[in-house]
Amino acid sequence: MSEFFHQISRRKFIVTATASASAVFLKGCLGNPPETGGGSAQTQSGAQPVANISPEQTPETKTVKLGYVPIVEAAPLIIAKEKGFFAKYGMTDVELSKQASWGSARDNVEIGSAGGGIDGGQWQMPMPHLITEGLITKGNQKIPMYVLAQLITHGNGIAVASKHQGKGIGLQLASAKSLFTQLKSSTPFTAAFTFPHVNQDLWIRYWLAAGGIDPDADVKLLTVPAAQTVANMKTGTMDAFSTGDPWPYRIVRDKIGFMAALTAEIWKNHPEEYLAIRADWVDKNPKATKALLKGVMEAQQWLDNFDNRKEAAAILAGRNYFNLPEEILAGPFQGKYDMGDGRTIDDKSMAPYYWKDEKGSVSYPYKSHDLWFIVENVRWGFLPKDYLTKANALIDKVNREDIWKEAAKEAGIAAADIPTSTSRGVEEFFDGVEFDPKQPEAYLKSLQIKKVSV
Repeated sequence: MSEFFHQISRRKFIVTATASASAVFLKGCLGNPPETGGGSAQTQSGAQPVANISPEQTPETKTVKLGYVPIVEAAPLIIAKEKGFFAKYGMTDVELSKQASWGSARDNVEIGSAGGGIDGGQWQMPMPHLITEGLITKGNQKIPMYVLAQLITHGNGIAVASKHQGKGIGLQLASAKSLFTQLKSSTPFTAAFTFPHVNQDLWIRYWLAAGGIDPDADVKLLTVPAAQTVANMKTGTMDAFSTGDPWPYRIVRDKIGFMAALTAEIWKNHPEEYLAIRADWVDKNPKATKALLKGVMEAQQWLDNFDNRKEAAAILAGRNYFNLPEEILAGPFQGKYDMGDGRTIDDKSMAPYYWKDEKGSVSYPYKSHDLWFIVENVRWGFLPKDYLTKANALIDKVNREDIWKEAAKEAGIAAADIPTSTSRGVEEFFDGVEFDPKQPEAYLKSLQIKKVSV
């Protein structure tokens, strides 16, 4: 399995060095904020009063350190901190630590907050499962993680360099196949994502393969921190990248490129990033874990009130967090995208959602979604085929939807907003393909381009 996973371990030094080097660029793009975002509970904007917490719900600790990457997926954590929702449930000492890259987040959760790292935070999928299995950790050490909630639906895009505008590169790629073939024989089309074998890699792979382009044979794929991709696009050394807002839209605003597709167009109401924490921290602090979840849930509901999104954009855009003009976030938060190629989108159903979308609960961590991410890893040969039969046992170990339900009930969430099934059912993609979590092999068989033999 895994020449790839061993390579990741061998590349730890390289990844760390890259993250350190990219920090210089991050300072230029994002300012030089303190490591911890936000302020104390007493100085948070709009801080909420502490809830009347019963002794049996009083957190074992008020302290936790959560990592985040400055993209819109982090919004529930930041809003829960800044609006006082964490403090409301007794978590008055939540530290949010900006991560230079996903590799840095992985390294920091390995050592934990006691060693100067983090206890958990925002993750692409299936990073928590891969860390639990020891597949992307130093020395293949198994570090059990628990997935506790989904943070967001949508909020990602695929940006393409301006030099390719008008060449048929859009959501549908049929008319652009000849371009990819032509480039392959000289300088291959080069695309980047922010960490291998997780969300943003899987989105660009699905998009290419749906258009008849083999992402492993017809293009060159790279792992690059989000901020570095902008520099690479400016110099013309990269043709495309897949990442979360605000980066794709910044490409348009800076007139560097255009957006070929929103992930909301590729898979409407798709799962995006998640809250996951080290299992040892959760097991030691079950009431604190539920308090964190209550704060996140309240933040997600606040975010899904579109009247609050102007304020949300202002908070996220602040120097402590994203450090950019708030208008970069304000439009996409309302489902308004200038795609940069003459196409505009003004559709609230395409906006990021945090609590509920057209398919139902966003916050609830459906196990059927964990399964899709693992099946895609099998599809591309990142995991061996036997994970098709091992997946459910791994998911049952990592996905703690039971804790989500307990927290929701304690928080007084309406029964109608607490899913009763671990599956969201059959999922539909833009190319007509369907994923039935009851039949993952049938899904793989239906895909024309894949590395696994089914």
